[in-house]
This record gives sequence, structure tokens and C-alpha cells, in this order.
Amino acid sequence: MENGRKVAFFGCRKSIILAKNIAKSLNLKLGNSTFIPFSDGEFSISYDDSTRGATVFIIQSTFAPADNFLELCLMIDAAHRASAYKVVAVIPYFGWARQDRKDKPRVAIGAKMIANLLCATGVDRVMTMDLHADQIQGFFDVPVDHLYASSIFVPYIKSLNLENIAIAAPDMGGAKRANAYSRFLDASLIICHKNREKANQISEMTAIGDIEGKNVIILDDMIDTAGTVTKAADMMMANGALSVRVFATHAVLSGPAYERILNSRITELVVTDTIPLKKRKDTSKIIVLSAADLFADVLTGVINDTSIAPHFLDLK
Repeated sequence: MENGRKVAFFGCRKSIILAKNIAKSLNLKLGNSTFIPFSDGEFSISYDDSTRGATVFIIQSTFAPADNFLELCLMIDAAHRASAYKVVAVIPYFGWARQDRKDKPRVAIGAKMIANLLCATGVDRVMTMDLHADQIQGFFDVPVDHLYASSIFVPYIKSLNLENIAIAAPDMGGAKRANAYSRFLDASLIICHKNREKANQISEMTAIGDIEGKNVIILDDMIDTAGTVTKAADMMMANGALSVRVFATHAVLSGPAYERILNSRITELVVTDTIPLKKRKDTSKIIVLSAADLFADVLTGVINDTSIAPHFLDLK
């Protein structure tokens, strides 16, 4: 109950495992819904449980990403049409976040468009984790709870008991995140610089910082084709690094990513379960840490109208 009001939790198809784990952590039952596909690719969504007067939480990462996003929008609309009090979209991985600005003429700002569509659908609140760009929170006209994987990653990094740690940013855009980790862990900082010939294809990479004799930890918000991090790992090992580990919140892992990781000099790739790993792939180098408890803790604060600030690990 939320201050005397009913609470209902639902998970969309591609995030159902994470949704179940969050509900289990909250000691709540996950509600049931029905997905009906049509032969032409259209689909319909309906709730099997009542949402009347309830604050409805819908868990769905928008990877892949169009059908998953549309399914989330239909769930939001259906909840409101079923007389829900409020609808909260829990989007562990927010797709289109890389399109946060006009980086060349005549392109869309995809992240802003998606925010507009969610607001137009009637969402009352959004919860997400490690946006590609922090300013995307300002694209929404509703409250946004922006979680960070630092509270999951830092304890794991400390448990490794590594000496001579260096924190690396795979590009200039990740420098702020890497700098925060390096200061918190009292580690040195490495910044990688890459030149791209085109999207997902790197022509050249260099690094600024001391690499020799270091156990390097590369940090990023997501890992997609794995071209950047595997190239960075090979470069760092060639320049005297003792080991290279990659920590990335969202395991997009598209195209040749799994093969690149397996064949690279990366010791291990550590990700969260915001996106499930693909089946029938070799994941021997991949460690998955669950974000379920973090989301459950923050959701408890939202449900009870209490501060959620203690759940954010301060790396400043």
C-alpha cells in the first residue's frame, strides 16, 4: 500500500525476469498481463489484474528497441484506461539515449522524442539507470529518478582486492564518470581517445595516462558492439597493463560483441541485468550483477514517500 493506496507491479515481456526479481525483493506479487500478437506484427496488451485506484509500476528496458518501447507505451495507456491512480515507468535501460543532441544537420534528437512520447502516453514518473547523458532527465516534464550502478560496481571492485588500480574512460564522454570512480577509489585515471570512420567502427585509439603495471578498469554506461573496449583492452595490454576489466551497466551486446569479448584480452566484463544476456552465446568472461535490490530499495522510497538519497553512492 502507498500511503493507504494500492500498489501494483507489472513486467513487460523482455524484462520479466528482472521484474520478478524486483517484486521478490519487495516481497510483492508481480501482476499478470496478456500479450496478443497479430500475424502482421501488431500486438495487443491487457491486464489480467485490476489496476483501479492503484499506483502502477511497469518494468521494461527499451533495448532492441522499438517493439519493447511500444509495448511499454501500450501498458501505460492500458493502466490509465483501467483507472489507475498513477503510472510509473521503470526503464532500467533507456533506449535512444545516445541521440541526446544534434551532432550533425538534419537529424532527430531521439531521446527527447521518446521522452515526449512517454509523457504524451500519460506516464506520471520515470525511473531509470545510468543514462548515456545525464541531461536527458531534463527532457521529461515528469519526475525522473536516475539511479547509478556505482553502488553495485564499487563493492565488487573492492572485493577483487586488486593493487595498482587505474580507472579508464573509453572516450572523452566518459571522463566525468571515470574521474569520480578514480577519486573515490584513490586510483589513477586514464582517458582514451578514439577516432571513428563511421558509427560502431574505430579507426584509431590512443590513451592519456599511466598504463604500465596497472590493473585497468574501463567504465562505461553501456557496451554495444564491444569494438571500443576490446580495442582499448588490446592497446593497454600491449602497453604493459597487468589486466583489463570492463564494467558496463547495460549489456546491449549486439552484432559481433560476444565473439569480440571472448577473443579479446579482457579478463572479465562486468554488467548488470538491466538487459538479459542472449542465450546460446559463450558468456564465460561475463559477470552479471543484479540491479533488482537497488531498484527495490528506491521503489520502496517512492512508494512510502521517503527520501531515496541514501541509496545513491556518492562518488564526488
